[in-house]
Amino acid sequence: MSWIFKPLASLRLTLALLSLSLLLVFLGTMAQEPLGLYLAQDRFFQSAFVDLASMTAALKKTLQMIHIYLPPSTAADVTQAAYIPVFPGGYLLGGMLLVNLLAAHITRFQLSRKKLGIVLVHSGIVLLLVGQLFTDVLSRESAMRLAEGETKSYSESDRQAELAVVDGSQPDRDRVVAIPDTLLSTGASLNHPELPFQLKIVRYYPNSMMTNREAVSDAPPVSGGVGTRFAAIELPKVTVLDSRDVPSAVVEVVGPQGSVGSFLVSEHLMRPQSFEVQGKKYDMALRLRRHYKDFSLTLLDFQHDKYKGTEIPKNFSSQVRLKNAKTGEDREVKIYMNTPLRYQGLTFYQASYVGDTVTILQVVRNPAWLTPYLACIIVGVGLLVQFSIHLFAFVRKQSARLTPSASA
Repeated sequence: MSWIFKPLASLRLTLALLSLSLLLVFLGTMAQEPLGLYLAQDRFFQSAFVDLASMTAALKKTLQMIHIYLPPSTAADVTQAAYIPVFPGGYLLGGMLLVNLLAAHITRFQLSRKKLGIVLVHSGIVLLLVGQLFTDVLSRESAMRLAEGETKSYSESDRQAELAVVDGSQPDRDRVVAIPDTLLSTGASLNHPELPFQLKIVRYYPNSMMTNREAVSDAPPVSGGVGTRFAAIELPKVTVLDSRDVPSAVVEVVGPQGSVGSFLVSEHLMRPQSFEVQGKKYDMALRLRRHYKDFSLTLLDFQHDKYKGTEIPKNFSSQVRLKNAKTGEDREVKIYMNTPLRYQGLTFYQASYVGDTVTILQVVRNPAWLTPYLACIIVGVGLLVQFSIHLFAFVRKQSARLTPSASA
């Protein structure tokens, strides 16, 4: 099998992959200004290949450093362009570095006490690469916004939406069917076994604003609800860090006896749209995607400290009550800067606030969050072990050289 592993273990391949990785990091960083952070991450680091349109945007931005100005590429240009792979992306380079390192161990390294430190160092690097892949694939970020006295058992994704249909016919609980925004598109027909009707997406706006219906000449017909007075206007998708898309849609509900009606739903609207099918009342809304928990948090008190005589934030903290009916837990927890709450694999960070009574907690689920720490510890121990092996060997050699021989 050496004919397979030998080329993969080549030191030249290692240098080539490291050089390409450095170039990828540089170009991906340059692309963040014209494309925005999230699109640049997706196209450069969370992909197997970088496409031509994204690379062109990065190169145009790079040329500005030497005062060569070309018409800049926008995020809309990149997302609408044909996908033509031209450069290895983060997943491909990271995967190849991992294969290169493992192949080098198989072909060149033999496990021995003298090379124990090197094995530990390389094991730490492998763990770091694998951990980063798991973080990209498995981690999830959302947010929980709470006003003082408010209780929630769910967090919301910042850049993902869902079409939620709520059956409130039961007095003790609601039954919710949530359809992710990835399934919403103009002309789509959606069925769910728990819904006695079909949802037809008459028109979907990935990013939108609301205006008076009279101002939109081509607005789809709406039979009831707020859509009889307002209409959505499509806007270009945004990718910058401090902005997000706000979707809207016109949805037709088709029951067993035919069309029930068409309704405008949007994240701009605070209230859901209501209709009846087979004697049951349903509410429908387009909202931020929710992630429900087995427990709830209640904001008891929010503190926003400022430096004396200024408006500069010094510290902000949230005193919350954690209740879990399944475990019987009912306790108070204080979440503040650099001191998160870790519970059931989730980490709640004090992220932001609104005014003096509303807190925003960032909720992170990352099953691989310990791998970078563990990898750094293993690499550190490996370096220490390898240094100690060489140091002790050197000391023994010097001692043997300085010790007088028996014949002398």
